[in-house]
This record gives sequence, C-alpha cells and structure tokens, in this order.
Amino acid sequence: MTIKKVHPLLLNMIPLVEGISKTLGSNCEVVLHDLKNPENSVIAISNGHITGREIGSPMAEKGINAIREDEYEKNLIKYKTITKDGRTLKSSTLFIKDESNEVIGCLCINVDISEFLVAQKVISELTQTIDEKEKTIDYSKNNFENVNDILYSLVREVLEEKAKPIKYLTRNDKIEVVNQLEEKGVFLIKGSVEYLAEKLCVSIYTIYNYLDEIRRFK
Repeated sequence: MTIKKVHPLLLNMIPLVEGISKTLGSNCEVVLHDLKNPENSVIAISNGHITGREIGSPMAEKGINAIREDEYEKNLIKYKTITKDGRTLKSSTLFIKDESNEVIGCLCINVDISEFLVAQKVISELTQTIDEKEKTIDYSKNNFENVNDILYSLVREVLEEKAKPIKYLTRNDKIEVVNQLEEKGVFLIKGSVEYLAEKLCVSIYTIYNYLDEIRRFK
C-alpha cells in the first residue's frame, strides 16, 4: 500500500495514533485501519508490541466480521479481547466515514488491562470481610444442552475466580484450578483433560501429572 492510495481523511488522522498512545501510556495500542484492504489494513500503529502487529498487518477477526456483516452503525466500545499469550485487552473500534457516509477506515484502541486485573484481585482479597456470603450457582437451573456445556461453564467459573489472565497463573494456581475441577467431578466428562489443557496452555500430560499429585495427598 502506498501513501497516495490512502483516503485524505485517514491521512489526517495518522497523527492522532501516536498522540493517543502517548497520552494513555505503553499499555495502550492505537491502530488506524484502511478498510479498502482488510488483509493489509494497518496504515499507522503505536505500541504494536501489545498485539504484535505493524504497518501492513491485517485487521483483527472482530473487525473483519463487522465488515462482513455491515455492522457500522454503532462503534464497538469496551469489548474484551484475549491475546494469543493470554493477556486481556479492553478494546474499542471507532468507524470512520467519508462525506458520502461510507465507512473507509477505523481507529482501534487496545488497552492491556492484565496487570490491573491482578491488582483488582489483590484489592478484592484485602477488602473482603467475613460478613460476605459466598455466591453459589445452582446448575440444575441452567439450560445446558449437553454435557460439554456443563464442562465449559465449570471451567469458566473456576478460571474467573482467579481474576487474572492465564499468562499470570503460576504452577500452584493451575494445580488449584485442577483441584477445584476435580472436586466438581469435571474429569468424569469425556474430553475434559484435553479441553482444560488447551485453556491453561499446558499439555494433557501436565494435567494428568497435576491430578496424580492432587490424588496422592487425598
């Protein structure tokens, strides 16, 4: 893509990319896309280390889906994105239209909130009191269509209790996750070991080793 092919409105927005990222800091990635070429849409980017993209990189899947579905009427604000290495991003996509009201590009802001989630968990534990009652979930009231839905729900529930990205889970954290799921009977479900191994970014043999370790001390 050469610079002369870029719409003038998008050219005028290029300085905003660095300005916004410098204002919000190194945890904020700002990307400007030219939607005429979704597969090489990035024409300006700052703090690209967050998603590993650079000029000429393609759009993210959510943006491409929005193009396919013509979902331009509303900007995409504060949605959750998970990076390949398990970090959590708070993202917004703002669509840019020309004088004919045709969408020509978008400005994307991705803030890495992984460290804030860890801090949130610490603060939550520090402020918790004995007066708080634990919330329980009655799974009999959920409309699960099959046993895999139960598996996905239980794994999601336990991981959400950790309140931090997979990347930051220690070995002991992961063993605790496996232990909680073992107590809930998750590993009676076919395919549960493989599914959890994928979620925790470990091998299935590691999950079996965790289970052996847990069961030895019971």
